[in-house]
Amino acid sequence: MKKSQAEVIREYGPFDNAPRVNGVTFDGRHVWFASGEKLHALDPETGAQLRSIDVASHAGTAFDGRYLYQIAEDRIHKLDPETGKIVSTIPAPGNGGDSGLAWCEGSLWVGQHRGRKIIEIDPDTGAIRRTIESNRIVTGVTWVDGELWHGTWEGDESDVRRIDPVTGEVLERLEMPEGAGVSGLESNGGDRFFAGGGGSGKVRAIRRPR
Repeated sequence: MKKSQAEVIREYGPFDNAPRVNGVTFDGRHVWFASGEKLHALDPETGAQLRSIDVASHAGTAFDGRYLYQIAEDRIHKLDPETGKIVSTIPAPGNGGDSGLAWCEGSLWVGQHRGRKIIEIDPDTGAIRRTIESNRIVTGVTWVDGELWHGTWEGDESDVRRIDPVTGEVLERLEMPEGAGVSGLESNGGDRFFAGGGGSGKVRAIRRPR
């Protein structure tokens, strides 16, 4: 397993209207982050908040190229980002114990906080397709270039790790600086991750190792 220090490139926030960051996703232009009762769109170049959607936003956030998905306690809402309207709703597999959320190749991937696992589900029905066990609390989840990464946060220790999507074996770990926990996680599809900072109210850009 490769292990290194996470390189934080940039920090955004904290924001007056968003005391927490619970989930993070990227739509190709905007970083969306969940803050409890709203989903906020952030310009990653300027750091400016552009707009927000009123929706329960208790945990992970994902984007499928057209729609946003947002964990709201024991449900996952599918949202039209243009109108902010909820298009459909499915049950979340952890019944409220869900954390991270990611989209990849027609599936939603849901992190389980205390359950220490990642579950692949059908985005239309919520039916479970597969389960990957972890030995750590799972926070944010993201896929990039066929690699599955997730955040962990236990006590004062937090990292971003790449795991084998079949076995769950940890292949690489990026250890976060002291005091910088990872709540949500998303790749920009290239050289960086966006990581939610929980109660710090911050979103951090982390360099993705090549």
